Amino acid sequence: MANTWSGQRLPTPEGRRPVFGHVFQLDRRAVVQSILRLTEGLGPLVEIDILGQRFVFVTGAELAREFNDETRFRKSLPPGILALRSFAGDGLFTAYSDEPNWQLAHDLLAPAFTKAAMQSYHPVMLGAASELIDKWDRAPGPVDVTADMTRLTLETIGRTSFGQDFGSFERDEQHPMVGAMLAALTTGQRMAGTTALPGVGRLLRRRLERKVADQIGYAERFVDDVIARRRAAGDAHRHDLLGIMLDDAHPETGERLSDVNIRYQVLTFLVAGHETTSGALSFALYYLSRNPEVLRKAQAETDAILGSDPDAEPTYDQVARFRYLRKVLDEALRLWPTAPGYGRGPRETTVLSTGHTMTPEDTAIMMLPAVHRDPEVWGPTADQFDPERPRPKLGGASNRPFGTGERACIGRQFALHEAVLVLARLLHRYDLAGDPSYRLKVSERLTLVPKGFELTVTRRTPGAAEAPIEAEDEAPAVCPFTGQPAS
Repeated sequence: MANTWSGQRLPTPEGRRPVFGHVFQLDRRAVVQSILRLTEGLGPLVEIDILGQRFVFVTGAELAREFNDETRFRKSLPPGILALRSFAGDGLFTAYSDEPNWQLAHDLLAPAFTKAAMQSYHPVMLGAASELIDKWDRAPGPVDVTADMTRLTLETIGRTSFGQDFGSFERDEQHPMVGAMLAALTTGQRMAGTTALPGVGRLLRRRLERKVADQIGYAERFVDDVIARRRAAGDAHRHDLLGIMLDDAHPETGERLSDVNIRYQVLTFLVAGHETTSGALSFALYYLSRNPEVLRKAQAETDAILGSDPDAEPTYDQVARFRYLRKVLDEALRLWPTAPGYGRGPRETTVLSTGHTMTPEDTAIMMLPAVHRDPEVWGPTADQFDPERPRPKLGGASNRPFGTGERACIGRQFALHEAVLVLARLLHRYDLAGDPSYRLKVSERLTLVPKGFELTVTRRTPGAAEAPIEAEDEAPAVCPFTGQPAS
C-alpha cells in the first residue's frame, strides 16, 4: 500500500521514532483505542507512522462527509481488510470495487434483502431469539452477554442465509466456525502493519498465515461441504442467499458465481452477518444496564406494543414501531460502531478542503468512533450515551456505522431488524443488572465488542414499568444511517 500522499506533511502525534514510527505507542491488543488516544486534539486529518508505513485517519465529521461524496471518492481497502482477502477473497466486503465478482454478487444478492425477503427471515429470527431466552431462563447466575449474542447472531445468519444450524444453544463451547472466523479477523488485524515491510513483512505474514492455516482450512472445508450438500439437495431452501448464488444467473449478462466465489461470499456473510450485530447488541445492553431511566423507558415501549404476555413475540410490522429501542441501538452504534472504520480514496487526483492533495493511490481511513464523537457536531456531551439527543445538523453524514455509498453494508436492514427484535424480546421479559464494579473493556478483532461483560437477568412482569409510553403508529422514522425509512 503506497499511500504516500505525495510527501505532504500531515499532523502527527508526538513521539515518532526513526524506523519504528509510533509502533511503541500502540497496544497491539487495542489498536483502535490507541489510535483514538493518539489522534485526539490533532485536527480532522491525522497521520500515524507504523514501521515506515503511513496510515492517514479522518477524525472530523465535516471532513468525513466530504469523503463520503461518491462523485469524488470510492471505497479503498485499508491494510486490515486487504489481509482478510486470504480468507474471504473477492467477497462483497473485501473485493475491490472494479472486480467483476463484486458487481455480479451485489446485483444477484440485492433481492435477498427486499421487504418480502425480510418478512421470510422474521420467523427464523424469532426462533433463534426464543432459544436464547430459554438459555437465559435456565441460567443459574450472570450471563456472558457477548458470547450469547454471538451464538444468537451466528444461528440467525446461518439459518436465514444458508439453511445451516450451528447448534450454538445445544453446547457450552462455541462452534468451531466461530474460532476459525475470529482467528481470521485477529490475523487480519495483526497483518495490517506488515504490508510495507520488504522481506521482514513477508516473513511475518507467512508466519501468521501458518499459525491460522488449520482453522481457516476448517472454515473453507465446512463451507464447501455446505455448498456440496445444497447442490445435492436440488431446490431445497431455494430463496435464501445460498440458493440465489447456486441457482441464479445475472438477469442481464447471464453470468454466474463460481463455487470458489460462492465460498468467499458465504464466509463474508457469516463473519459480517454475525460479528457486527453481536457487538451492536452487546453494547446496547451494556448501556441499558448502566442507564436505569433509559431501561425503564425502553421496557415501557415494549409493554405498550407487546402487551402483558412476557412470551409475546413482535410481528414483522411491529418491529418498526420500537422507536425508542431503535434510538438506543443507534446511540450505542454511534459510540461504538462495531466496524470501526472504512477506507476511502479519490476517483481522480483531488484537493481536500484541508488543502491536502490526494491521488487515486492514496487512502484515508474514516475513524468512526472519533467521527461519531466529534464535539463540533454532537456537542460537549459527545462521549455520553443519550438516545434522546437531538439529531445533528449533518444528520446521517456524521454517523456511518454501516459504511457509505454503493459499498455500504448490503445487509444493514437485516442487522437492524434483527437487533431491534431481539432487544424487544429481552427487555419485555427481563430486568437487567450489571456488576457495578465492571468498567467497559472493548475487545478488538477488526470488529469491536465488549469484553468480560456479564448481566444478571431477572424475569419481570410486563406492564410494571411506570408511565408507559404510547406506541407510535405513524410512518416509520427515517434511518439516521441511510436517510431511508427505518423499516
